[in-house]
Amino acid sequence: MDLTLLYRGPLSSCDYDCPYCPFAKRRDSTGQLRADRAALRRFTDWAHAQTDDRLSVLFTPWGEGLVRSWYRKALIELSHRPHIDRVAIQTNLSGRIDWTADADPDTLALWCTYHPGQTPYRRFLDKAERLAETGIRFSVGIVGLPEHLDHARRLRADLPDHVYLWVNAAEGHTYTDDHAARWTAIDALFPFSRHPHRSAGAACRTGSSVISVDGDGEVRRCHFVRTPLGNLYDGSYRAALTPRPCPLAVCDCHIGYVHLETLPLYDVFAGGVLERIPAVPAVQPISSVVLTRVTPVDRSSTGQCASTACCSSA
Repeated sequence: MDLTLLYRGPLSSCDYDCPYCPFAKRRDSTGQLRADRAALRRFTDWAHAQTDDRLSVLFTPWGEGLVRSWYRKALIELSHRPHIDRVAIQTNLSGRIDWTADADPDTLALWCTYHPGQTPYRRFLDKAERLAETGIRFSVGIVGLPEHLDHARRLRADLPDHVYLWVNAAEGHTYTDDHAARWTAIDALFPFSRHPHRSAGAACRTGSSVISVDGDGEVRRCHFVRTPLGNLYDGSYRAALTPRPCPLAVCDCHIGYVHLETLPLYDVFAGGVLERIPAVPAVQPISSVVLTRVTPVDRSSTGQCASTACCSSA
């Protein structure tokens, strides 16, 4: 079985307090941190043992995982397992990065987000440049708020050319064509984020080759559909893995809609779906053929995932 797992344990604390993120202001108690550590250990032990399967893992914590030693250890260990194709994590890149030298650079990848006002620009850029020098696969992103535009332009100018800079449309924010064009000049794939995608009844890989797992091992098709499919640790989820249409009206978070079969994003991100790295640099305008598959929906009225949180705050 080839299976992609999106793991989100109970960790919810973060060392940032971004005003646009509803999760960053939480603080975990010592007991909660111990529970998160134990849950992650259980998950990685399970992943180590699945040698008959091919696994890819993306950690999508509500908070910041890489400031916790157990997430760094998990990434290092999983990266060296021959049956693990990719292991990645969403991170604000605030923590140390020297640990990546102990990981397999062919398997490890980072999904990094720059949050203006939360960290000195030069500190963030220095870490990105060091990752590039060591050959670690990573993307960098920013939330597309008006006050972030100049920061994004500066990042694009300073980052190595091969590093993809993505832009997430801000939750509840509507973009005029003129404003969208400014962001698209930075990230040619921004039109995919600009509008939520109509997904009701659409074919999606989640629930078949992609699943979401929480700290208790409960398996769901994705983070945004709450219907359980079984439990990871008793194996009951396996019988439920089958192609199925999306039950939600729209999908507006990249870690959800990237798996829609109605969008071409598995081709766009071939080889880099989990870490959000396009197969070719996203610097040229998207073709009209691709754009015809992006169906506009009013983001402010969807009531869906807080994309600035699940895709960017971690």
